[in-house]
Amino acid sequence: MRFDVITLFPELFAPFLISGVTRRAYETGLVEVKLWNPRDFAGGNYRRVDDRPFGGGPGMVMMAEPLALCLESLRADRAACATPAAPTVLFSPIGQALNHAAVERWSASSGAVLICGRYEGLDQRFIDTYIDHQISLGDFVLSGGEIAAMALLDAVARLQPGVLNDEGSHQFDSFNPALDGLLDCPHYTRPEAWRDQSVPAILLSGNHAHIERWRREQRLALTQRERPELVQAARTAGHLTAGDEAFLADLIENPEQDA
Repeated sequence: MRFDVITLFPELFAPFLISGVTRRAYETGLVEVKLWNPRDFAGGNYRRVDDRPFGGGPGMVMMAEPLALCLESLRADRAACATPAAPTVLFSPIGQALNHAAVERWSASSGAVLICGRYEGLDQRFIDTYIDHQISLGDFVLSGGEIAAMALLDAVARLQPGVLNDEGSHQFDSFNPALDGLLDCPHYTRPEAWRDQSVPAILLSGNHAHIERWRREQRLALTQRERPELVQAARTAGHLTAGDEAFLADLIENPEQDA
């Protein structure tokens, strides 16, 4: 798959693409990333890409024409490389929240064009003409779309075959359907005792059935406490067993007890 990223700061992506376990996806071409700077398509001596907003107000707005020329150039490049056409995505506060289901869809796609806005935003005429999807990381504002683009790329890259050391590890991530959309349970490693805190005895028991039940209960308890709407979604989807419901009922009745 190929992702084209339109950004005024392509240098921000350099360390991201060569660091961490997900670099394997970029190095092997499982996830191809090409960076495009709209300033390269701007006219004038200063290659200006922004201007003051009509109607007044603070800040600057990214101009439509450099963005459009940049997008048209990268589309031509994709066509010349026989790369399938891809939707154009803008990271924006009004976008749909990025979640695991969306990441899975993007990870199975042929890629996308990611627009990283800056300043007060983009000229609305460019958005109306070219943008297919808008994505948000949450109810807060960043200085630009680059961090959001990296978040999507990282989430997509780690789902590609051969990227993670353990092929099945992402199946046990929070929100994964393999966990019925619940949050993941706590994890522990050596030493068994650390600063007067011990690993739960059940994890040292060797009884795998009991361990799996403990982990399930931990996931249920954590999700009920922190994200109860996810428990309800799992219930609605029919993913909760009678044992799960009994555990949750007891937990709600005795909230002070440990899971």
